[in-house]
Amino acid sequence: MQALREARARWQADMERFRTAQKAARKNGDAPAVDHPGPPPTGFALLPWLLMGMGSFSNLLQGKTPNPWIGALGLLAFNSLYVYVTFRSFEREKREAVSTRVALLLMGLLTTGLAIGYGGNWLMFFPLLGLATGATLRGPWLGRTGVLLSMYAAAVSGVRDGWGDATNIGYATFLSSMVTAAILGLSEAVRELRAAREELARRAVEKERLRFSRDLHDLLGHTLSVIVVKSEAARRLAPRDMDAALTQIGDIESVGRQALTEIREAVTGYREGSLATELTRARSALSAASLEPVVRQSGTPLAPQTAALLGWVVREAVTNVVRHSDATRCEITVHSTADRARLTVTDNGTGKAVTHAREGIGGTGLKGLTERLAAAGGSLTAGPSPRGGFTVTAELPVEPAELTAVGAATAPRAS
Repeated sequence: MQALREARARWQADMERFRTAQKAARKNGDAPAVDHPGPPPTGFALLPWLLMGMGSFSNLLQGKTPNPWIGALGLLAFNSLYVYVTFRSFEREKREAVSTRVALLLMGLLTTGLAIGYGGNWLMFFPLLGLATGATLRGPWLGRTGVLLSMYAAAVSGVRDGWGDATNIGYATFLSSMVTAAILGLSEAVRELRAAREELARRAVEKERLRFSRDLHDLLGHTLSVIVVKSEAARRLAPRDMDAALTQIGDIESVGRQALTEIREAVTGYREGSLATELTRARSALSAASLEPVVRQSGTPLAPQTAALLGWVVREAVTNVVRHSDATRCEITVHSTADRARLTVTDNGTGKAVTHAREGIGGTGLKGLTERLAAAGGSLTAGPSPRGGFTVTAELPVEPAELTAVGAATAPRAS
């Protein structure tokens, strides 16, 4: 009963959401955003079929049944088993439990005994048995079980009361088992699909949230690093060269304005990365941090989405060089062929020498970029260089099959 109350409470909550969505849809002239939840998935939906046994109950009341106490006990036992089996059939674990199958078998034995002992209206328990069987057995054995059960019901009916109504009893048993299984299976599939759709929607929101936070990290991390570096440069230059210090301050103002523009574009979802722009900003940031920038580009032109992804890699890698490397030189190399594009960012900082660079596992930015490039069919490796310093290498197909979707996903959008 507790489980039934909980199921009904969930159904009522779904109905309340549907009514709210329906009212909002009527006001806006749209279709409801929430589907009708349908009837509550409980055994109460199968209880009205017990009325098929009213003929047997009427025979008991009118004294037409021999040994009425045995008939009454049989009727009570059958109804109890029917309620037990059908109420458990709406939960997969309970439906497939041994106790449910044993109860169904007892129903079959009891139905056989009552049908052979009394016949007439008592044969209608076979369709009820078929209904309980269809509610419980919804697997590959259902068809064979339904056919065998209907043939068995027809045979018992023919032996007991002749073959005139045997076909009707067999057909009713087969129909009740198959239709019940089909309807309940379909309703269960609809509930599972609805739950899956809600789960997918929730995951999509979480994924978008995570993507936006990564993009915001990439945007602000690089910009704030440039502002800090240029501020330090202005502070150092101010005592001896005010004009140079003012130039750095002007750059700070320009970077700040650009950051405001990028944040607005990120919120509204219109920002697209540009490799050329990021390379220009990288030169400026490296020079302000007293690092020698070396930028090389060669090969075929890149698709806009490929260039956008590589622009994000340049932004993150240069930010890390300025923050953590203690380097004096940074080389950025972009080379593309007809099939692949390769970007390498190398510094001569304090990286520990290793034989092989490890997969792109580092800070939040590198982790996010690794996932983005992997989704586009590319890869990202980051680690100490064998000759010292730190190296970030990104590879991408020039025009991956799903690059448009991935490229769109790399641009920040409003959640």
